[in-house]
Amino acid sequence: MKRVLTMAVVAGVAALTAPVHAMDAAAAKALAQKNACMGCHAVDKKLVGPAYKDVAAKYKGMKPEELAASIKKGGAGKWGPVPMPAQAALSDADAKLLAEWVLAGAPDK
Repeated sequence: MKRVLTMAVVAGVAALTAPVHAMDAAAAKALAQKNACMGCHAVDKKLVGPAYKDVAAKYKGMKPEELAASIKKGGAGKWGPVPMPAQAALSDADAKLLAEWVLAGAPDK
């Protein structure tokens, strides 16, 4: 009985800590490549723009919808003098997928 209870507690904790939906990292990376994001950003080093890992650290706790809006709007001054062009042609769903991926540190899987 103790073992069944322990397994139930572990399963419950896992369910509470799991993301609402699984992010498709491969699809997000392909989307970043397709939309030329990787021309200015890399996962772990600064190029023209900041590394995705640095973005994830700076915006830890930010809602993906907020970063998605920033991606679509573009901006300047948050990371230095070089502006990020607006990505207004991205759908809201694609912008959110990119934002989730960036906030997760741009994982490969």
